[in-house]
Amino acid sequence: MVDVADEKTPSYEQAREELTEVVRRLEAGGLTLEQSIELWERGERLAALCEEWLQGARVKLAAAMAQRRQPDPAGDAPF
Repeated sequence: MVDVADEKTPSYEQAREELTEVVRRLEAGGLTLEQSIELWERGERLAALCEEWLQGARVKLAAAMAQRRQPDPAGDAPF
């Protein structure tokens, strides 16, 4: 599993942008088989990274929603 908080790991937006470029280059054609395979593999890694970012966001959102649904025992929650 990739540590999405790692400084060397691209942000979701960076990974998505690079993935878009990989797809564009593959669709344009004109590459050797080796270049195409390299790009495909890079695209697969980027897609997996984007999915990890999205899954992390889903977990955080679910936790925030669950916390919001729980009554505050102190009674001082804004919601």
